[in-house]
Amino acid sequence: MAGLRLGPLLRHVDWETGTGATVWVEADRACAAEVRCADGAGGTARTWQIAGHHYALIPVTGLRSGAETAYRVLLDGEQVWPLPDSPFPDSTIRTPAPGTDAPVRVAFGSCRWAAPPSDASHDPVGPDALDTLAQTLARAPEAPRPDVLVLLGDQVYADETSAETRRWLAERRDLSEPPGEQVADYEEYTRLYYESWLDPEVRWLLSTVPSCMIFDDHDVIDDWNTSEAWQRRMRATPWWRERILSGLMSYWVHQHLGNLSPAELAADPLYAEVRAAEDGTEALREFAARADADPGYTRWSYRRDFGRTRLLMVDTRAARVLEEGRRAMLTDKEFAWVREQAMDGVGGAPGFAGSPGFPGAPGFPGAPGFPADPEESGTSGGYDHLLLGTSLPWLLPHFVHDVEAWNASVCGGRRGGRWARIAEDLRQRGDLEHWAAFPESFDALTDTIAAVGGAPGAPATISVLSGDVHHAYVATPDWSRWPSPPPRSQVRQLTCSPVHNSIYASIRLGFRFGWSAAGRALGRAFRRHGRVPHPRLSWHKTGGPWFGNQLMTLTLRGRGAHLRLDQAQSDPAGGGARLVTALETDWTG
Repeated sequence: MAGLRLGPLLRHVDWETGTGATVWVEADRACAAEVRCADGAGGTARTWQIAGHHYALIPVTGLRSGAETAYRVLLDGEQVWPLPDSPFPDSTIRTPAPGTDAPVRVAFGSCRWAAPPSDASHDPVGPDALDTLAQTLARAPEAPRPDVLVLLGDQVYADETSAETRRWLAERRDLSEPPGEQVADYEEYTRLYYESWLDPEVRWLLSTVPSCMIFDDHDVIDDWNTSEAWQRRMRATPWWRERILSGLMSYWVHQHLGNLSPAELAADPLYAEVRAAEDGTEALREFAARADADPGYTRWSYRRDFGRTRLLMVDTRAARVLEEGRRAMLTDKEFAWVREQAMDGVGGAPGFAGSPGFPGAPGFPGAPGFPADPEESGTSGGYDHLLLGTSLPWLLPHFVHDVEAWNASVCGGRRGGRWARIAEDLRQRGDLEHWAAFPESFDALTDTIAAVGGAPGAPATISVLSGDVHHAYVATPDWSRWPSPPPRSQVRQLTCSPVHNSIYASIRLGFRFGWSAAGRALGRAFRRHGRVPHPRLSWHKTGGPWFGNQLMTLTLRGRGAHLRLDQAQSDPAGGGARLVTALETDWTG
């Protein structure tokens, strides 16, 4: 009899029709996987094999729009989910009702170190925000719950393993040999996903709340693809090739496939090849090798529309161009795709995707034939809210941004070879590799946001959803120095991390200083030394910083947006943890 090894994870729910979904599972042997819903909907799929593991992504059809139904998972006809004597409510699939004005609730965060505490009565890094959300929803299954959970990176930590995982690794190989206590291959990556997704609360949560995911550095290794020098050093390391291939392979299996719609899956030649093969390991391995060698070979970024809310999840790790002098957060082709998806349905700017991304180019406000006033165009935009999911924040604390811009300039040789070598060492030691460290990409993203927000039929709000930096804050751009008409959309940087991780005193002090007047003054001194041009955009913090294990939730309805930040805190009355709201605010376009 086949057993359920991991899952189920409810991934894609069809917002266009409200009648379909996908459910991801791992079984312990080859089998037929099936989802049966209480209302008669369902679907089946054969498992496919990677490195001795058996997976299925089950398409569920026949769902009723605007409804909720419980579901079961069967392997070779035998029920394996829900688990016997489960303390949680039934896993359900909720579908939207297209064409209604129902709100869209998007919960998001990043950086979840999943290792359970060695002492069950005390977690040294505090309550897990995902665990706490699951407990909250399980206690009140009729309460509003997220329509989608957006996980913005560091879903697993390949370079920071738990004591239990280290003991398991030591049974497989000699930990005195590199990479030591870090994971080395695909099998060891699967251990990280078991540790994270078999957590009972998180397992139930991911079975009943759809999820969208993107990797960040720790899914592979800290500061993955920081620079050309970093990449050259890592590629010379004997254990690195197996690590990077395994990281990309396991991400494709566990995270990436579930981000895609059934139509996108049907058009994916690798997915077809893996499913048709007796063992798809070599096909996936070859794909991963080519994806690592060429940042333009594949696209990890993707788009999801939730009614009149659009989510663009942007790969800010594997799509980087690292050659000094040509550094970019995304390849030209990738950035053109992001711009095209953002402008699709907004103001009808057909020339936008091929434009270089700067004001005055075709398709930007102020260009010939492009009305500056949305009301003059008589058009209505294709969506009301744009969410740009990028694991790394666009708008950082000012001091951090200025230091990264200085570092990029000096590494590029602006102050000579000696300073370039010093700056490269600082870049790798200090994690100086956010958007600010790729100045032309920062400007291009800013131009894209301004163009979308200033177009006819612009969305009411544009929110950049980010994590990585182990604190939460809200930042608002100041367009007073912008060289073209400012966007009409309300634009925010919404940063939320960690979901569950350590908050060191140095992080608290450093980021508080980064937002301070003294930090801004010191940052300007760095810019002068690096001969960095004065920025065209300024911004200010309008909320935070908050430190702790936390999640943000955006509720989007019509042209209005409501933001809430919840922190997981131990319940002083006992009984585990609870979510405590640290911020609630509204804005409209």
